[in-house]
Amino acid sequence: MKRGIYILVLLFFTFVSCKGKPVAAEAKNIIEAPDFNSDSAYFYTEKQLQFGYRIPNTKEHKAAADFLGGELARYGADTVMQRGWVTAYDGTKLDIVNIIGSFSPKKERRVLLFAHWDSRPYADNDPDSANHRKPIAGADDGAASVAVLLEIARQIGIKSPSVGVDIIFFDAEDYGTPYFYEGGDGEDTWALGTQYWCDRPHIQGYRAEYGILLDMVSGQGSRFYQEQVSMHYASSVVRKIWDEAHRLGYGAYFPKEKGGAVTDDHLYVNRMGVPSADIIAYDQSSDTGFPSYWHTLRDDIRNIDRNTMKAVGQTVLSVIYNE
Repeated sequence: MKRGIYILVLLFFTFVSCKGKPVAAEAKNIIEAPDFNSDSAYFYTEKQLQFGYRIPNTKEHKAAADFLGGELARYGADTVMQRGWVTAYDGTKLDIVNIIGSFSPKKERRVLLFAHWDSRPYADNDPDSANHRKPIAGADDGAASVAVLLEIARQIGIKSPSVGVDIIFFDAEDYGTPYFYEGGDGEDTWALGTQYWCDRPHIQGYRAEYGILLDMVSGQGSRFYQEQVSMHYASSVVRKIWDEAHRLGYGAYFPKEKGGAVTDDHLYVNRMGVPSADIIAYDQSSDTGFPSYWHTLRDDIRNIDRNTMKAVGQTVLSVIYNE
């Protein structure tokens, strides 16, 4: 399954999640971040869906990539379209592109923000088995996270934070092994674009102080529990984000409680040496831990909520502007 099924008890993690305490506004000099525009982010979600399925080796995929790279450049980022070939679970060669935008590239202190921009070729979690080999729109699972980062890029283009910011849209995250494939499964069949970049970053020896991954961040009623791979590698980053969300009044979206463990893009970025936290929806009532529309034909624009986008986008903006 994509990124693995959420596991509440992890035998290989022996630590206990530390809740931390919100930082009082008077305890430090709080910098007011720009106002995140959720209408802009919603527009960018719709725009990506208009290209069609964003699956490698298709003309729709290429058109969407060109658009995303163009938007980062329009907002003032030094933009790199990192192209390459990766091998999918079934041996298919995928023509991928990681889209990289760097703001204030000469600043030594850097923060990495990232999401995947491709959409899954299989609705293999759909309640109707007849749909399992059909592609999904990927509104929340991909497009909305990219849209939030594009709105953040727009704000950075207007007013720079004190740190340099790199935004990466990773490709081929969601081309992992479907359940119906009989040739075996593997964790590393997911996040192929991220693995490609980690092996050959756009800047030799690339380093950032920390990273924030956005994935499925815009669903109605979504809640973002503290994901356990993030806690293992980057507990201080998790606390930084969740504390800021609570200070801003978004604590209901960011419970300071343990979530599951997810194989996602951040796993490989953490292994590369950039401590990174995953903001990802966790549904306690779901067998998978993901929202009910995950990897189904129902992952469309109807699930996207501007209020959820605002909570996530404003939190991330406030984190980076207070560095």
